[in-house]
Amino acid sequence: MAHTSYYTSVLLGLFAIQTAAAPDCNPATFQSLTLSNIEILSYNVTQSKATVDFCKISLKYTHPGQNDVVNTWIGLPLDPTKWNSRFQIAGGGGWSAGSESTILSPVAAGYSSSSTDGGHSATQSTADWGLVSPGNTNWPALDDFASVALNEAASLGKLATEIYYGSKPTYSYWNGCSTGGRQGHMMAQRYPEQFDGIVAGSPAINWQRFQLQQYWSDFMAQVLGRPSPPATNEKALANTLQDISPPACVLQAITNAATTACDSLDGVQDSVISFPGRCKFDAKTLIGQTVNCTRPQGTVIITDKVAELANAIWQGPTSVDGDFQWYGIHPDASLTGLLSTSCRTVDNCTVIPFQIGIDWLQVFLARNASYDTTTTSREQWDHFFRQSVDEYTSIIGTDNPDLTNLRKAGTKLLAWHGTQDPLIPSNGTIDYYERASSFNGDMADYYRFFVAPGVGHCGGGPGLDPSGTVFDALRAWVENGTAPDSLPASGPAVGVADKQAKRSISLCAYPKVLTYVGPNPNEQSSFICE
Repeated sequence: MAHTSYYTSVLLGLFAIQTAAAPDCNPATFQSLTLSNIEILSYNVTQSKATVDFCKISLKYTHPGQNDVVNTWIGLPLDPTKWNSRFQIAGGGGWSAGSESTILSPVAAGYSSSSTDGGHSATQSTADWGLVSPGNTNWPALDDFASVALNEAASLGKLATEIYYGSKPTYSYWNGCSTGGRQGHMMAQRYPEQFDGIVAGSPAINWQRFQLQQYWSDFMAQVLGRPSPPATNEKALANTLQDISPPACVLQAITNAATTACDSLDGVQDSVISFPGRCKFDAKTLIGQTVNCTRPQGTVIITDKVAELANAIWQGPTSVDGDFQWYGIHPDASLTGLLSTSCRTVDNCTVIPFQIGIDWLQVFLARNASYDTTTTSREQWDHFFRQSVDEYTSIIGTDNPDLTNLRKAGTKLLAWHGTQDPLIPSNGTIDYYERASSFNGDMADYYRFFVAPGVGHCGGGPGLDPSGTVFDALRAWVENGTAPDSLPASGPAVGVADKQAKRSISLCAYPKVLTYVGPNPNEQSSFICE
């Protein structure tokens, strides 16, 4: 009887210890969740379910005196045994810094996570948050989106992790592409101590320059469509404008012709231009050629205006005097990424402006949401470009080459960019890496960059795509010290009947490039890094 009582007491004691140690997913647990520079407006704690049950914290806060409102969401695997002792933030896209759903994938994989809306809803009109009034930029809101809210999301997420589990994350990671890639570079440049490792794919860095490149295609379609001498009637104007509002089939035909002309320069016929700098294709060689279109159906002849437009998009923004302003996309990248048209018939099309580019021009440069961008002259374009660089580099440019703090923090930055990206020119990321290399010297211990020939925006395309392996490579670098001299990638096999067949070949760390030496383009042994 005494023994039974003793063992019962021990079991009850152990149960009490386990019960006391189990974290509670309720508001009382997170009463201390705040930062010194913010004022919590509201917070909510609930149990939610993704692949795993998790504790979700929803915070709404402001920076006193700035009249802003930032939403942050935190996800914590409910069962501590399901937490992998790591923290991960997944980046945003476009004007979206993040959202409530952004935490789901990391949490389902066992990470604690957080996300922020950067001070505005992803569905909110840019004009609603970008301007406090006509002519006046909402600087605090832009600052939140650019960097401040990102840093705070990391701090709040890691603090909530420690409160809930009783220990800090063993490792913390950023994992993003596009805007998420810009965010990753921002963390590397300003707040490297927040993370042990950062993945930044197709990064929207050099924001103050490349945002105007986002509108360059539409702008040049307008410039080339302006009649010279001026049209004397509406019919003449319409006939001029239709030449530079080509249907998608014409733009795709131009891309296909450029790819075919330059495909063999790397020794492999795979619809990939591995060395885009060697491709000197001139779209004017296509003038007069016929394109048979199916949607809409009809026949179109490539005009001199359309050819000139394609060349201008490949070249990238230039001043009225022809001086370089920023990079263009490569000839094998889709021209329809930034130049979209809506067609009633093949000879009756209109340009659909790329929204992010037009937002930047209207809201942040003209500071007038109703500004008619079609009235912009070449001289005004140059003014807007200078204004963008002068006023916005420090707040959102994300192109500071000084990575001293990244090196001192011991944080690893692993970046990559596909050459067939139709939205963000990969040469801009190469430009940043080279400037950072000139400033910092040898960066191999903390910054590695990979160029992925033939890969589109954040993945896809006919090339070798590393998007599915890059995060694992970062973890191996951070946790095991295995620096990525190469990056596993995969893509469609070359020269085989099975269209589903894949090839797996590793990419080379920049500045080395993957070079084909033969004999089999589907084998790793047929490539070297040089």
